[in-house]
Amino acid sequence: MAPNVYTLLHPVVVAAARGELPDWAVARPVRREHMARVAALLDTWAAALGLPQEDRVRWRAVGYLHDALRDERPDALRGQVPPERRTLPDAVLHGPAAAERLRRDGVRDEELLAAVACHTIGGEGLGALGRALYVADYLEPGRAYGTERHALLRDRMPHDPNGVLREVVGERMRRGRESGRPIAAETLALWNELEREPR
Repeated sequence: MAPNVYTLLHPVVVAAARGELPDWAVARPVRREHMARVAALLDTWAAALGLPQEDRVRWRAVGYLHDALRDERPDALRGQVPPERRTLPDAVLHGPAAAERLRRDGVRDEELLAAVACHTIGGEGLGALGRALYVADYLEPGRAYGTERHALLRDRMPHDPNGVLREVVGERMRRGRESGRPIAAETLALWNELEREPR
């Protein structure tokens, strides 16, 4: 008899897949609504890809966990991230901080932890889960900047993940430049990695 998928995953991950956040989470109701939409979108894509149940649970969980500390004060987060990430802008500290909290809780799923840590700025070497979260966080249907094109990208994602990711990274870099924000080195590394991959 195959083992139950829920016994193979960390309890924090299983709970998150049900929408139950860790007790250390700091997320207002509007944030939790966003997290639920990201989780639902990731679950839809995981199902379309035919992923096994364990991966579907992980994909739903990361949809909830990625912003678990988004509403915490940046000064409270800065000391919780690894030293090499302490110079990140305030708005992106919540990902690395949440990944560190999950690690302290005993989560050892490195792909999931990298996805949470890098969901705002990307990074080289992200797995399928990290890449999908980066896209889902940007394209979820409740975003104020969402367009009809974004809906088409959501529909295309399971069949052309790298193509959609390339378009999302390009759009995010363009939006950042237009608003005067510098492009993060991690985002540029992701873009360069995509440019080296076959289309």
